[in-house]
Order: sequence, then C-alpha cells, then structure tokens
Amino acid sequence: MRATTARETAAAADGYELAVVRYPALGPAWATMLVAPAMGVRQEFYEPVARFFARHGVHVLTFDYRGMGASRRGSLRALDADVGDWAARDLDAMLAEAQRADERLPLLLLGHSLGGQIFGIAPSNAAVRAALHVTAGSGYYRFNERMRLRVRFLWFVAMPLATRLAGYFPGRALGMIGDLPRGVATQWRRWCLHPEYLLAEGDAARAAFERVRCPILSWSFDDDVMLPRRAIESLNGFYRNARLEHRHRSPAEVGAARVGHFGFFSERQGQGLWAESLAWLRNAVGHAAP
Repeated sequence: MRATTARETAAAADGYELAVVRYPALGPAWATMLVAPAMGVRQEFYEPVARFFARHGVHVLTFDYRGMGASRRGSLRALDADVGDWAARDLDAMLAEAQRADERLPLLLLGHSLGGQIFGIAPSNAAVRAALHVTAGSGYYRFNERMRLRVRFLWFVAMPLATRLAGYFPGRALGMIGDLPRGVATQWRRWCLHPEYLLAEGDAARAAFERVRCPILSWSFDDDVMLPRRAIESLNGFYRNARLEHRHRSPAEVGAARVGHFGFFSERQGQGLWAESLAWLRNAVGHAAP
C-alpha cells in the first residue's frame, strides 16, 4: 500500500513560504518526523525513505530550504539568507510543522549531512525525542583528504570568485553543489575554513548544541569521499549532552557495492539500513514493534 502525499507550502518563522510534502502514516501512527535535507539536495530525493517510514506508522514531512528546490522564488541575487536563517527560520519552523500532524506523538528528525549539522543550532532542537544523522559531519576542509585538490579549489577559488561575480554561487553551472544564495555560500565557506566548523559562531552555537539531550544515531560510511569518518566524529563531539551512537559501516557490511554520501537514501541499497534505523528509533522512544 502506498502512502498518499500532500504537496503544499508552510510558513517559516518569518513568514517565508517553504515548499513541503507530507507523507501521512499508514495505520496507527506512533511518531512524527522531519527530514532535514543536505546542502543543495531537493526534497524529492528523500521520497523513498519518507514513504518507508510512513508505511511503518510515522507521519513524515519533507521541505526545501528558502532559495532551494521548490522554495526558490526568482533570482537568488535578491535573496538575503544565510545558513543560520535555514536553521533558525526554516528548519526550526518545520520541526513544529511536522509535529502538527499529531502533537501527542514523539517528534523525530532525520538529518542528512547539513540537516544533521544545523539541527544543533535550531532554537527548538530540544523538542526532538530522537534523531537519525546520515553522513552528517564537520565540513572543515582539512578533514577531506580524498578530495584534497577539489575542496581547496572550491573554497579558495571557485566559490569566492563566482559568488562575487554572479551575486550568488552558481554551483549548478559549475557542477559543484548547486546554486546557493550569497549569504549561504559566504557563511558556509567561513565555517568550512574554520577547524571548529559552525562553532565558529561562538558561545551561542555551543550552547545550542548542548540543549540537545535526545538519543542520536549517527551513520557514516567508509566510502564517503565528502565527509570521512573523522569529520563525522568531529561533529558528533559537538553534541556533548546527547546520547549519541555512531555506526560506521563499509559498503560490504551493508551488502552494497557503494554507499558513499548519498547511498543510504537509495531504495535499492538502503532497505537494510532503513529497517535498522526504524528499530533503533522505536527503541529510542519506547515504542514496541507491532
């Protein structure tokens, strides 16, 4: 049986309309979930995993950050937004929006890459009862030795030069990440050049991460060339008060030829990982499998 989806918009904290898709739970619901996307990834990429959790009793909400995917309104040159806005205005409001499906149920987060990073600075992050982080690590550029030349070209040449010339980062034309608002590109670059990544924002960012006390399951994979194991471990250390479990796997261990940064979300490759994550979430919120 296939969950019926509803495609619409929902307001961010400042009223900006964000594109969302709702996946109502099939059968009795036991939780609500927000899927927080990676940098430059449209929400439809997460449809297979959203449908999986909906089939297993979870109301799921996906969304696009302002300026991204279906939440893009006209030219990015006119959009005044940075990654902090995505966390404080977009992701935070969508946490509340996800829970509106049934406010009596525990709220879950599935954060992919950037989604698991900026969850730590979302003002309402303490409301989440359990979180899955998938390939979510620090973006500090020196952690990435497999793509050493490429990341240095991105941060020291392509991004500052192209953003200055275009008024936004034209990543789609360059084959890098995707188009990003100027403020997002500038702030994200500053974080990636700092050893403590987004903790470069100072004491307020540290305090925000320390509000998170829920269980977190952090997934990482041997063949992820974008965020290697030490980048994952660095970000995990930011969640000092969370009950965090890190599961690092090779492709062979999950029965796949390749997983990398995105393979967790592949319907063909991810079914075993999804089932393992579902069992972990049920245990984390105290809901026995039917």
